Amino acid sequence: MKIKELPIKFEFNGQNNYIYPSLLISNNELTLIDTGYTGFLHLIENEILKHGYEMKHLKRIIITHYDDDHIGSLYDFKEKYPWINIIASDLEAKYISGEMKSERLIQAEQKLENMPEEEMEFGKWFIQQLKNLKHVPIDEKVQDGDMILDNKCRIIATPGHTSGHISLYIPSLKSVITGDAAVKENQELVIANPHFCLNIEKAEQSLNKIKSLHAEHYYCYHGGKLTLVEA
Repeated sequence: MKIKELPIKFEFNGQNNYIYPSLLISNNELTLIDTGYTGFLHLIENEILKHGYEMKHLKRIIITHYDDDHIGSLYDFKEKYPWINIIASDLEAKYISGEMKSERLIQAEQKLENMPEEEMEFGKWFIQQLKNLKHVPIDEKVQDGDMILDNKCRIIATPGHTSGHISLYIPSLKSVITGDAAVKENQELVIANPHFCLNIEKAEQSLNKIKSLHAEHYYCYHGGKLTLVEA
């Protein structure tokens, strides 16, 4: 099994930004972790092709949690590649499939009620972004400790950023794919955007949980890969 980091460059508010979805390669099958914002299908496709892989080998997509920068292009992937198996946690599956109104949308609507006037425009735009997300059924629901991908990858429940957030641990590669349970800042793992965390205490516990795995490589969706070499 191998992990490839997919650096996706985009512009937001006049500034260059990056996200880093991960690609797992095992037995010539590809597994994509998270799908970027709406409209990012071609950006991610191009990055996969750049590594020499074919899209026909993309067999599954794992979604770490419901946020517009993680599930934005999920519908487009499923529409273009209908054979793809979509995997998410029990709880996040309810939001992604549209069974329940997402926690993020509820949070955004509540924040709008007391938002300063100068932030109101962004708040309304963000709510509309969430409302525009297209729902997609989940093919496989997973829980903490489940082993997937021929028992090579363990699901790690990492709530806090959202309630059903998951990260992935690949013991043979001493690697963790963090989603938004951690970001890389100044060569350290820290909590992702505390302002948006639904439960900061649980987010701290989840950060400690993935740190306690003592992995050598942490693939962060925001900030990119962090390699820790113990002295």
